[in-house]
Amino acid sequence: MKKFVALILALTLALSLAACGGKSADDKNIKVGASPAPHAAILEAAKEELAKEGYTLEIVEFDDYILPNKALDGKELDANYFQHITYMNNFNEEYGVHLASAAGIHYEPFGIYAGKTAALADLQDGAKIAVPNDATNEARALLLLQQEGLLTLKDGVGLTATKADIQDNPHNFEIVETKAELLTAVLADVDVAVINGNYAIDAGLKVKDALAVEAADGAAAEAYVNVIAVNQGDENSPKIQALVKALKSDAVKSFIDTTYEGAVVTVD
Repeated sequence: MKKFVALILALTLALSLAACGGKSADDKNIKVGASPAPHAAILEAAKEELAKEGYTLEIVEFDDYILPNKALDGKELDANYFQHITYMNNFNEEYGVHLASAAGIHYEPFGIYAGKTAALADLQDGAKIAVPNDATNEARALLLLQQEGLLTLKDGVGLTATKADIQDNPHNFEIVETKAELLTAVLADVDVAVINGNYAIDAGLKVKDALAVEAADGAAAEAYVNVIAVNQGDENSPKIQALVKALKSDAVKSFIDTTYEGAVVTVD
């Protein structure tokens, strides 16, 4: 009987240790959703830094702006890294979820890229200008067009601007609202397009070749900082803090600076 009891106790202890070991291993694995460029590539650069702290990074790539937030809200991910703070806040409001920023990592200047027309000064009356069709990015695109003197928005619309908020459009430019991920595909069919930084990078477009970019000292740099998004309450978990530390390391900052040549700008 004593041997039987001892055997039961040994088995119970073994199972307990195995369960603890499984939990520990899970705590050392970080699953992050990301856009292919530049976010997934930046995360790849952070893997070595995370490994030094004993963490394994699993990157899940998404090619749109909705699924990675739904996956995060559904606890399929520990975090995601693809969106700016303003988009995340609007997503929370629209979908009734509770995502939070663990840290701002970088800023991607929006650019106006040439399609059929090679320079902004050459735009003809009625020229087609493609912009993202989601609320926050359309406003950002319109603000850039205003920055370049191509149109004027109503006073005070700011980050909520839509095509309906254009006050003056003296050259009757046609604003073509397009899904952000399709802007590079329609570039050849419009005169110019205002393109999100990650999609421009993914298509091989360089910010140095853009016809215009957002002012680095403008409101956009703050309003559109790309963040590590997590479920509210997870901001200070050990694995998320390790992820943030790795992405803000000198090694990753150096990778960003040398790889993207101004198309991705790190923030403190």
